[in-house]
Amino acid sequence: MSTASMEKEPDTITSPPQDEEEAASYLTGLTLLSVVVSLVLVIFLMMLDTSIVATAIPRITTQFHSLEDVGWYGSAYLLANCALQPLAGKIYKEFSYKWAFLWFFGLFEVGSLLCGVATSSNMFIIGRAVAGLGCAGLINGALSIIAASVPLTKRPLYMGFMMSLSQFGVLFGPLIGGALTEYTTWRWCFYINLPVGGIVAVILFFAPVPAGPEKTVDKKFHAGTFLRSLDLVGFALFAPAIIQILLALQWGGTQYAWNSATVIGLFCGGAATLLVFLTWEYFKGDDAMIPLSMVRQRIFWSSCMTVFFTFSSMLCVNYYLPIYFQAVRGASPTMSGVDLLPSIISQMIFAILSGIGVTKVGYYLPFSVACGILTAISAGLLGLLGPHTSMGKWIGYQILGGVGRGLGIQMPIVAIQNLVPKSQASVAMSLLIFSQTFGGALFLAFAQTVFNTGLSSALKEYAPEVAAETILAAGATGVRGVVSGSVLPHVLQAYSQAIDHVFYLSAGAAAGATLACLGMGWKSIKKAKAEAATAESVPEKEVASVV
Repeated sequence: MSTASMEKEPDTITSPPQDEEEAASYLTGLTLLSVVVSLVLVIFLMMLDTSIVATAIPRITTQFHSLEDVGWYGSAYLLANCALQPLAGKIYKEFSYKWAFLWFFGLFEVGSLLCGVATSSNMFIIGRAVAGLGCAGLINGALSIIAASVPLTKRPLYMGFMMSLSQFGVLFGPLIGGALTEYTTWRWCFYINLPVGGIVAVILFFAPVPAGPEKTVDKKFHAGTFLRSLDLVGFALFAPAIIQILLALQWGGTQYAWNSATVIGLFCGGAATLLVFLTWEYFKGDDAMIPLSMVRQRIFWSSCMTVFFTFSSMLCVNYYLPIYFQAVRGASPTMSGVDLLPSIISQMIFAILSGIGVTKVGYYLPFSVACGILTAISAGLLGLLGPHTSMGKWIGYQILGGVGRGLGIQMPIVAIQNLVPKSQASVAMSLLIFSQTFGGALFLAFAQTVFNTGLSSALKEYAPEVAAETILAAGATGVRGVVSGSVLPHVLQAYSQAIDHVFYLSAGAAAGATLACLGMGWKSIKKAKAEAATAESVPEKEVASVV
């Protein structure tokens, strides 16, 4: 707890910081190794799940004849994740880390099973939503377990190790998804989570994972006080508000006209519910699900808005570039994954280099600005893709985007970890993850609307004799099965143009990230680390003597 907070609230402090360290039951040896490896595998599966579906989507839409639902395959997952994210933090505060983590992981596994056995597009969407609910508590839970399992001085090492290795799930998801889709079935993109997850769950079930700080369930339990601490009223207001807004964006211009009573009603209902939610959160104060006092601080909202736009831009490209390769260029699912390697490899390399660079330079803002600019340029260039674009161009455009994202996608995390008071860091990270997932859900809905509207318009221009409903129902890999001969090139041109519009949306999001990151300020992490080390030098020595 910061010195400032101790001065303001002296009666709330019952023990010095080192008491918490003395009471912690740290793990060592094989037990610690098994827990860390299990957590790495869980987060790897979660990251894999967010990206593996990208190359499988064309086959899924073909089987279910549901191209118009593509946006929901990502939005359902991200929206559920986003809606539960703030509440998940409060659940970990009140319950044992291990049991809360296993509960969230169990939800994720059930969602994966539902997706794997789905018999319709609607069932698949429900499965994605359930998986999203489970994922809402996995990253926070894994970081909390690590914090309770190792001494203070070793936490950054283990947390960095876990998050770095799990990122391979994002990088290689499209490649694994493409191979599974082509050589087995797209369903194995979700079945793969079950055997690995089962082994991990057994290990964590029997491992002596620390429960964390004193919990409500360890005290004299009072149901009313416990439920109020979760801010379930805030959650009950927030979730329907976001769902209504997303439904309006999803249906507007496709199933219903923008000026229809349905779309206008959803927008009005969502806005009204959101207003009630904000009012409720204001009166809840520090006990609110999303404390407004933190949002008012520039470094918080700037970091959150930066990751909001950056992640949104990345998802638009990740979801629609494989569709371009498979539908327009006729690539197989595996080859579309291979075609994404320029972006994957460049992002991985420059993520490592930027981590080294920000440590040497001390300032994260230049990396964030470069990220926004390069990502926007790359997305704009991807908007120039056509049926006959040369390999050199689409490889170069992807490398540029990968370099940009690698340089700065993690900088908002660096800013929050190094420049906010330690007592507020966990809440800030929760808001950051919330902004990331909400941005992805919102912009995937935008992207679906842009794609559907753009395809209908382009078909009227290039292939007026072909009904847009026929092409949408065929799915991305089924276009060549419903049109052929002299009409096919015109349909592919229309398809490519509709995807180009999504890339322009991605460029706009990246431009938004460039502007938002300017509010993160010109701050030196070296100075922040030195100040933190000075402030915490005494407690750390005492902890070392205890351990």
